[in-house]
Amino acid sequence: MPPSDPAAPEADATRPPQLDYRPPMAPWLSVLHIDADLLVLSKPSGLLSVPGKTPDLADCLEARAQARHPGARTVHRLDLETSGVVAMARNPAALRHLNAQFADRRTRKIYVARVAGRMEAEAGTVDLPLRADWPRRPMQRVDLEAGKPSRTEWRVLAREPDATRVELRPLTGRSHQLRVHMLSLGHPILGDPFYAPQSLRAGRLQLHARALEIRHPADGRWMRFDDPPPF
Repeated sequence: MPPSDPAAPEADATRPPQLDYRPPMAPWLSVLHIDADLLVLSKPSGLLSVPGKTPDLADCLEARAQARHPGARTVHRLDLETSGVVAMARNPAALRHLNAQFADRRTRKIYVARVAGRMEAEAGTVDLPLRADWPRRPMQRVDLEAGKPSRTEWRVLAREPDATRVELRPLTGRSHQLRVHMLSLGHPILGDPFYAPQSLRAGRLQLHARALEIRHPADGRWMRFDDPPPF
């Protein structure tokens, strides 16, 4: 049976929402780790990872980090609505080292999400190729012919009466990958302004980057950074 088309959710979610950018002011910057090469932060939901194209979108995690730690550079991003662990480089050598890790998929990322409904299985893998849904950017859709390979491992952490808390491990890094893969299973992430219907709004996207494992750019040792989910 072909997967459901995540580009066609209920009628109230057929168009991307207009961005009304109101970044949270507190905490202004939450530092999980800092040393001479590496800066690890907890990004709140509602804050851009990097600046947008217009002046009203200048406030972002990178700008706030650079205000206190000049030279900090972004090596990976979280979506506006997603919260959690973000690592930055503090010098050019660290930037090259970290960029290579993320490009070669040698990092390990763990997310926690609350999805709609009670998932029956305990764990599984979604292996569905994705591509941009150009008429409705930045939305993505499953495309079995032209999509890019996309894989996500998932397992149930807890079940609620009408929702399920899951751990998500993306094995690839496509835009909106976790959102679309959960939607393809019939369990959209609660609070998703792009893919969840109005009836599943939850104040914010219930998706959080719980942990990040990387090699330290100076000596190569494995390090894990944790940020408990706020929901």
